[in-house]
Amino acid sequence: MKTILVTGGLGFVGSHTCVTLLEKGYKILIVDSLINSKKKVIERIKKIILSTKNDFNKQLLFYQCDLRDESKLENIFKNNTSESKQVDAVIHFAGLKAVSESIKDPLRYFDFNVISTINLLKIMEKFNCKKIVFSSSATIYGNNGEYCNLKEDTNAEPINPYGETKIIIEKILQNLYLSSNSWSVSILRYFNPIGAHPSGLIGENPLDPPNNIFPIINDVALGQRKKLIIYGNDWDTYDGTGVRDYIHVMDLADGHVSALEYLFKNNGEIIHLNLGTGNGTSVLELISIFQSVNNIEIPYFFSKKRKGDVARLVADITLAKEKLNWLPIRDLKMMCRDGWQWKKQNINGYE
Repeated sequence: MKTILVTGGLGFVGSHTCVTLLEKGYKILIVDSLINSKKKVIERIKKIILSTKNDFNKQLLFYQCDLRDESKLENIFKNNTSESKQVDAVIHFAGLKAVSESIKDPLRYFDFNVISTINLLKIMEKFNCKKIVFSSSATIYGNNGEYCNLKEDTNAEPINPYGETKIIIEKILQNLYLSSNSWSVSILRYFNPIGAHPSGLIGENPLDPPNNIFPIINDVALGQRKKLIIYGNDWDTYDGTGVRDYIHVMDLADGHVSALEYLFKNNGEIIHLNLGTGNGTSVLELISIFQSVNNIEIPYFFSKKRKGDVARLVADITLAKEKLNWLPIRDLKMMCRDGWQWKKQNINGYE
C-alpha cells in the first residue's frame, strides 16, 4: 500500500481527491492548516469510504500543520518514515486561491503559496520523496484564451498575484526537475471545478465570502442572498458574460489520481497538463442549466467587471487524454445537481 501525503486535503478539491485515493487503496496523510477548511471533513470522508469498504482502517491520518512551519512538517515526514514505511508521493493542494484577495494583499499570497511550497520541497528532498503532483491553475494563462482553447504551450501571462504565485511554483518545480532527473513532477492546470460528491457529504465550503460563481448561485437558490451579481455583460463573448470551462470536482479528483499513477509508471518525468472539459460555458448559460436541473429561479443583475477577471478560459485537454488516458465524464447537469444537493444537505457547510 503506497502512502500519499496530501497538502490541503480538507479543502474542496483536496477532500474529493482523498476520497478517490482511499477508494483506490492508498494510505493518505492529510496535512492541512485549517485556515480555510474544517476538521469535520475527515469524518465525512470516512463516512463515504466506510459505506463502500469494510476493511478501511488506519488508511487516513490527519496532521494540522501550516506548511510554513518547516520543523513541524519535517516531523510529519519523520513520523511516517522507517524501514517499513515511507511517504511515496505528495499531492500539493495547499494555498490561498481568491483572485480579488490576492490583488489586495499580494504579500500574503506569496508567503502562503510560494514559501510553503519551498519548505515542502526541501523536506521532500530530505526524505527522498521525489514524486509530486502540483495543483496549478488556468489563471496562469491570463488573457491568452480569449479566442481559442488553451494548450499547455500557451504563454503564461498571469494578470493577478494569485496566478503569479502559481507560475512561480511551476518554475521552481521545473528547475528542481532539471537539477536532478530523480524528480517526477505532474503540474496540473485546472480550470473551474464545481459540483460535489454525489453523496452530498462533502462539497465546496468557502469560509470567507466566495469569489467564484457556483457557491454564490447556491446561496441565491437557498435564499441566503437575494440576487447573483454578474460582473460584466460586455465581455467579448457570444452573450457578453464571462465564459469558463467548468469541470465536475470528481472528474478533477480522478485527474489528480491519474496524474499520480502516471508518475509511478514513468519515473523521472515532468508533465504539464490542462484539466477541464474542453467546453466553454457562459455565466448566463450556467444559470440557465442550474435553474432547469433544479427547478429554481436564480435572480441576477449586472455590475461592472472585476479587476483581474478575463473574458474566456477554456482548456484544450488533448494532452491529458493522451498522457493519462483520462476523460471527464460528468456533464454540467450533473455538476449543477450534485452541487445543489450538497448545499441543500449542508445549509451552513460543515458547521
